[in-house]
Amino acid sequence: MALDAAMVRVAADELDLSLKGARVDKIYMPSRDEAVFSVRTRESRKMLFLSARSGTARAHITSEEFDYPAVPPAFCMLLRKYLLGARITGVETVEGDRVMLFRFEALNDMGEKIYPVVSAEMMGRYSNLVLIGDDGYVLDAVKRIDGTQSDLREIIPGAAFTEPPKPDKISFLCADDREIVAAVKKSSRNVSAALLQMVSGLSPLLCREAALEIDDLTGDILDAEAEEKLIRGLGRIREAVADPDKRDFSIVYDGEKPVEYSFVELRQYEGLRKEHFESASSMFDSYYSSRDRLERMRTRSQDLTRQVRQLIERNIRKQNARREELEDTSKAEGKKLFGELLTANLHAFRKGDKEVTVLNYYTGENCTIPLDVTKGPNDNAQKYYKDYRKLHTAADVLKRLIVEGEEEAEYFRQVQYEIGLASTEEEFIDIRKELRDAGYLKGFKYKERGHRKSDPFFRYRTDEGLEVIVGKNNTANERLSLKMADGKDYWFHVKGAAGSHVILRCEGIEPGDKSLTQACEIAAYHSSVRDGQLIPVDYTEARRVKKASGARTGMVIYSNQKTAYVTPAADEIERLKEKSRK
Repeated sequence: MALDAAMVRVAADELDLSLKGARVDKIYMPSRDEAVFSVRTRESRKMLFLSARSGTARAHITSEEFDYPAVPPAFCMLLRKYLLGARITGVETVEGDRVMLFRFEALNDMGEKIYPVVSAEMMGRYSNLVLIGDDGYVLDAVKRIDGTQSDLREIIPGAAFTEPPKPDKISFLCADDREIVAAVKKSSRNVSAALLQMVSGLSPLLCREAALEIDDLTGDILDAEAEEKLIRGLGRIREAVADPDKRDFSIVYDGEKPVEYSFVELRQYEGLRKEHFESASSMFDSYYSSRDRLERMRTRSQDLTRQVRQLIERNIRKQNARREELEDTSKAEGKKLFGELLTANLHAFRKGDKEVTVLNYYTGENCTIPLDVTKGPNDNAQKYYKDYRKLHTAADVLKRLIVEGEEEAEYFRQVQYEIGLASTEEEFIDIRKELRDAGYLKGFKYKERGHRKSDPFFRYRTDEGLEVIVGKNNTANERLSLKMADGKDYWFHVKGAAGSHVILRCEGIEPGDKSLTQACEIAAYHSSVRDGQLIPVDYTEARRVKKASGARTGMVIYSNQKTAYVTPAADEIERLKEKSRK
């Protein structure tokens, strides 16, 4: 449902009743277009959530937890300057529009009373949060709009605050029902479309609800009976706006997907599951929290993917440079040969010679060696020996660095796989924390949780009744393989690709071929090559899995492994997961 003026009025009435007189204790901004006010009423502490995000703009009391950036946005600091310690004196709406005005009473730096206002404008892509001084001028906004962006309304610091321009329609909240019916009768569209065309303040959902009994008719052919039915439909909505006892806060679901929400009984969705709520805030919290969480996870995933991609590109550049340098060290043996030949022929040249031709006793051919004219015979020979030692040492270092670079590239591929696997905010935080602790991310701070909201493992059960546990990230992988697994459990990992660590709990018995095969299929499914055919999976006893000294989180070595080739089927993996839940 698009948030309309009627819904905004209902929500504002509810917030005015519950927040009037509350004091603002803390202010946060979990993202650049969302603000959270921690307020204290006489009865309890509440969290007021304001969003100016396109598509999910709203204002309500929330019970959701948020992660906040280490450095607050500038607008958040401005809100704190004017509103910390302020008292909420009321919540109003702009008549007929999707705007809530939160009025405050506060003290300025001189101890004088001021009356700032926050305008929460919930108008699709034009949604905004505007802080207004008690002189009626804009202090700042989440989204600044200057004269180049709009010639109707400027929202920049110092500009006079004006209300959003209103559409040239009849306002549902202000007009009489007979006036609305008269306007609908001028349209040749069906009744719900005519309502949407002629009346402001009603979403398409409520237009359909008001015209439910007569929506097969067009506005220009309404008779007296149809007019009365339309008036009853409009009256039902109007009663719910005016009388809290007439409201029915509910969400309609198509399967598990929320379809619509409203404050009136939605009769147009008979047959679909409905969930009812005590307040607009609890309804908003339920409807939007999952959507916002998915949006935040999408943003986190994109940001983390970009950062890891940059790390991979840097690794590739470093590896290419190292290989080029290693190729240059191939000249080391030539330097050593020149040193040997010069040492054997010190009598054949003197200081000031630019080169000398001597016999290469390894090949029997003459060899011309460049000389430094400023050095004597012995110093020239020693210079070639010194160059040889430098190149030889560099070659050893470069070979070690190239091996470390390959291990780093493998680690990044594993992290990329885990980012695609992550499905909760906690899992993204775990990955970022791991990268920070490894020195790859700087400036990332995270909030320790008192408890985990999600299990860091996937769990399955084979047809022989044995449990299979799968790590969701490197931290969980290491914990699973090195701490949780019993020595006689079996450990699985896809061969030569990124994937999760998998443990088959044997519970003191030797697992059958069926369990081993199903565990291999689970390991192949939880890998970056899950869509392949005949995927190789290594497996061994868990006691054969070790962590090499200095290895990164989740990176292990193993021995005495066997390799199975399996092709995982998603429906079969899901069946084994369902067995674990029972």
